[in-house]
Amino acid sequence: MKIKKIETQFEVYDDVNELPKDVSELMAEAVKARLRAYAPYSKFLVGAAILLDNGEIITGNNQENAAYPSGLCAERTAIYYAGSQYPEAKIIRMALIAGSVKNKTTMPIPPCGACRQAISEYEINQDLPIDIYFMGESGEVMRSKSLSNLLPLVFEKSVL
Repeated sequence: MKIKKIETQFEVYDDVNELPKDVSELMAEAVKARLRAYAPYSKFLVGAAILLDNGEIITGNNQENAAYPSGLCAERTAIYYAGSQYPEAKIIRMALIAGSVKNKTTMPIPPCGACRQAISEYEINQDLPIDIYFMGESGEVMRSKSLSNLLPLVFEKSVL
């Protein structure tokens, strides 16, 4: 038997005011997208903003459905739109903000497992790390320099 140790590393900013200007502007787009989320069941609103290498900014938010698994997360809403409308563009950076309508969310909220897997497909295909910033409604912002940092043992096409 062997032991395999996997470590991840994140940058942590005290709040959005500490972010570089271009990142805080992208996060502001995620904040706007979050306000348009459709989450009548969970009351948990998520906004995403993606910067593409062609300069386009794509936003998305979570869209729920009474048939609960039929909804879609903000990250996948944005990334799939980017992939369908700009198939040749590479994703440079993502900004994510999430929080409950019921309780104030001050801890950084990373992408869920399904979104991590979807983002990994794009990161692997474009052969370029995706810079991911995520936060709650306020407070600290975390940065992962690559999706592989959030999902180190990724399931990908080479195993198929």
